[in-house]
Amino acid sequence: MTFNTDSKYPTRRAYVVKVRGDAKPDALAGRIENLVTGRQCEFASGRELLECVASDLDATLHERPFNAECE
Repeated sequence: MTFNTDSKYPTRRAYVVKVRGDAKPDALAGRIENLVTGRQCEFASGRELLECVASDLDATLHERPFNAECE
């Protein structure tokens, strides 16, 4: 029997999401940071939060810089 040594949750895909103090359920806002790369992206809606994560994952797959709008 062989065990799969690949992590189901790789460290490269670990994020910290910081939600602004004035955020509301219908007005989500804050910043997301990749724990491995340190790349940060500010978001002003749930959709932008998901776009930041998608952009970071896409950058990893294609080995190119993170979204130009994000630091």
